[in-house]
Amino acid sequence: MMHSMMMKFSERKALFVIFIVSMTLIFSSCNERPGKAIPAEKKREIANVLYNQQLFKQSVKEYIDYLNHYDLEVKEQANIAYMIGNIYFERLQDYENALAYYLRVKHLYPESTLQQDVSRKIVECLERMERSLDARQVIEESASLDESQKPQSRPGDVIAQIGDREITSGDLQYEMNRLPRYVQEQIQTREQKVEFLRSYIVQELLYDSAKRRGLDKDKEVREGLLQAEKSLMTQKLLQEEIEKEVNPEHYSNADVELYYKANKEDYAEKDDQGNVKRTPPFSEVQEQVAQDFMQKKQQEAYQRLVDRLMKAENVRIYESKFQ
Repeated sequence: MMHSMMMKFSERKALFVIFIVSMTLIFSSCNERPGKAIPAEKKREIANVLYNQQLFKQSVKEYIDYLNHYDLEVKEQANIAYMIGNIYFERLQDYENALAYYLRVKHLYPESTLQQDVSRKIVECLERMERSLDARQVIEESASLDESQKPQSRPGDVIAQIGDREITSGDLQYEMNRLPRYVQEQIQTREQKVEFLRSYIVQELLYDSAKRRGLDKDKEVREGLLQAEKSLMTQKLLQEEIEKEVNPEHYSNADVELYYKANKEDYAEKDDQGNVKRTPPFSEVQEQVAQDFMQKKQQEAYQRLVDRLMKAENVRIYESKFQ
């Protein structure tokens, strides 16, 4: 009897020891901070490399891990949170996540020198999220926000001013780079650049005036923005799909020459009556043939995409009902 009781006591003691050891392991694993396998400086270096390679989603993930799992000074925490907000805002156009990190800087690091910039970015996020009333409230609540509401200039010499707002040569170059290539080629001389700058300033003045009148809430304006958004999204989709399917590297000079031989008449020189006077050799018209060849391939890719989408969505057009 006594032996049996001693056995049960030993078993309970063993179970208790196992329980204590298990709980110790659990708590010790909970207290371990993940992400410390890589030194802090290497962790940030990896995030920087990903950003420089335009892998913005992967980069922001590394910065977030760096911010949350490493012992950083307060100034570094504020800088990293601000950097994460900028990636979401400028590179990913994810204004909700951008706003979350800007708010984090604003409220967790009130002594940071970034506060004015953060306040301006908060307003810009709210405006892009179509929360203009909230944006206006933020402006009114921050007396120091007036200066920071001016659009941030890019590096370069100041070449113009709109009130207190400075426009730099970097701003001008940025706006010119957004133009279609053929338009950029028409802005080469000093006079042409000055004229473009004047047009840009007028556009900014008109936009500011329209916004002060509340035209950003106008029904026709909202509808126009919706149509513009559809158009831009459609163009972006077509660009991505066609570039994915039609890559110049997939075709050789022999492919272009074969296209030329099948369409020689299109490149022939003709007289006023349409009679062929001369057919230039391939070497003479090779550049034009290559452009036509790629355009044809893009048109074919576009048609395949349209056919695929219409089939997938079971599109039916009742032509017999048209008068």
